Amino acid sequence: MLFEIVTDSSANLPQAFIEENNLHILSLSYYIEDEEFSSYIPGQKNDLTYFYEKLNSKAHIRTSLVNVEKATAYMGELMKEKKDILYIGFSSGLSGSFQSVSLAASDLQETYQDSKIRCVDTLGATLGEGLLVYYACKLRNEGKTMEETAAWLEENKLNMCHWFTVDDLFFLKRGGRISTVAAVFGSALSIKPVMNMDNEGHLKVYGKARGRKKALDELFHQMKESVKEPENQVFGIAHADCEEDALYMKEKMMELNPKDIMLEALEPVIASHTGPGCLAIFFFGEKR
Repeated sequence: MLFEIVTDSSANLPQAFIEENNLHILSLSYYIEDEEFSSYIPGQKNDLTYFYEKLNSKAHIRTSLVNVEKATAYMGELMKEKKDILYIGFSSGLSGSFQSVSLAASDLQETYQDSKIRCVDTLGATLGEGLLVYYACKLRNEGKTMEETAAWLEENKLNMCHWFTVDDLFFLKRGGRISTVAAVFGSALSIKPVMNMDNEGHLKVYGKARGRKKALDELFHQMKESVKEPENQVFGIAHADCEEDALYMKEKMMELNPKDIMLEALEPVIASHTGPGCLAIFFFGEKR
C-alpha cells in the first residue's frame, strides 16, 4: 500500500468501507450524563437507539475533540513502522480536532523522519468529509501518490456541497447558531432552516421553508441547480433518526442517475449538535 489514510469518526463512513479500505479512524467522544462514549469503536456499532432516546429527550450531551495526545499515540504507531500518512480531517471551522492532529503531525514528523505525514482540512463534515475520503481511497487504489492525492483533495474540496435542514430549532439555539427568540418563533410557525457549509467550513443559514417537506424539496432543488456530472458521482445522505425522510431524498436523487448513493445515520457527535431530524445531502457541485 502506498500510504495510510487516517480520518475522523465525523466522516461518518460505513464500517464495511472502513475495513475494505484499511482506513484508520480517530474517534471523537461524547458524554451523556457524564458517561463518556467513543463515537467510533473498531468493529462495533454505536447504540444509536439509546443515544437518540437521550437526544429526543433533550438531555445534555457534550462532545469532545480529538486531542493532541490521542492523535500522537495513534499516528505514532503507524510511523514507527515507517508508513506515510495522509490525514483527511473534520472542518477546522467546526472543531479543534484538525488543529490538534496538525500539531501532533508536526511533532511526529520531527521524530520519524523516514516517514511523511500530510494533513488536509476538508472544511467539511459527516459524509461531506467522508466522500472526500472515498475519492482519496479511489485515487490510492489507482496508484496515485500521497502528494498527488492530497493535491486533488485541496483542488476539489470546495466543490463538495453540504446542504441540510433540521427539524427542531432547539439544538441550533443551544449551540448558539440562532437566537432563542428565533427558535421559539420558528418552531411556532413550522419554519425549517435550509442551511449549507461555506468555504471556511462554517455552517450558514441559506433560507427558510414553511414545513418539513418544503425544506427537503428545497435541498434537492439546490442540488439540481449546482450538481456536476451526477452520473459520475457517489452522492451522500446523512440523517439523524429520520430514515423515512432519507429514503424520500434517496428516491429524488435517483432521478439524477448517480453511480451510487451512500446513506448513513449521523454519528452521535455531529447529531448532538444538529438534533434529531437533521437531514443532510452531499455532492460535487459548481461551488458551495
